[in-house]
Amino acid sequence: MNVNYYLSVENKNIIGVNVRRARKAAKPVVTQKELVARLQVLGITIDQSGLSKIENGQRLVSDVEVVALAEALKISPLSLLQKVDASEIPQKGKAGSL
Repeated sequence: MNVNYYLSVENKNIIGVNVRRARKAAKPVVTQKELVARLQVLGITIDQSGLSKIENGQRLVSDVEVVALAEALKISPLSLLQKVDASEIPQKGKAGSL
């Protein structure tokens, strides 16, 4: 693992990119609203605005939330920590650039 990669990106939240990627790759696609509902069943309260901020790199994610997001998306928590291409990471001030 190249730690310098993670230190060099302006926005340090790679989880958001991977959450959005997993949501859209699911069959059928999982909407933000559906993911919020799944998280609530797991005891995690994140509203749709909060989820949008996560996906756009504007909100950090706790370890408990990482595990819950993975469970709600039916993926491994490690997959949310996978390296992403720098072009996929939203730049500050450009929400929704994915």
